[in-house]
Amino acid sequence: MQALNLPDHGVKTKHGPDGERIFDPVRRVWVVLTPEEWVRQHVLNYLVKEAGCPVSLIAVERKLVMNGMTRRADLVVHDRRGRPVLLVECKAPEVKVGQSAFEQAARYNTVFRVPYLMVTNGLVHYVCSVEHDAGRIDFLPALPPYDQLCAAYPA
Repeated sequence: MQALNLPDHGVKTKHGPDGERIFDPVRRVWVVLTPEEWVRQHVLNYLVKEAGCPVSLIAVERKLVMNGMTRRADLVVHDRRGRPVLLVECKAPEVKVGQSAFEQAARYNTVFRVPYLMVTNGLVHYVCSVEHDAGRIDFLPALPPYDQLCAAYPA
């Protein structure tokens, strides 16, 4: 797999009779290793090891229903009260992170209403804060640490 613009925290892979697999520490299962899954697992490790997000408060491929259709958000990080604070949309490294990726994340956010969004292909990362009431989106230079993500909600 392609090297990413994310730290390598020992993502586990193995070759089995049915092909390459990668370990998902949230779901605690070996999943098929696709380019998008490669990115998702590196971002997941980044969230835990660098941003300080508790593994138990991260949902992988979280289901949501929009217009009667089931969709899946790649990663959703929750605060300690269970409120979603960050939605991450992952794309394969060869997929350009453009308008359509942001539109997808924004559509999903009409359901989750998180204060932070991240869109990445593992090479290029965009993070923004979302003020829903003001209808304002601000791009940030980097993903804030977990405690700051959670501070978006009043105590």
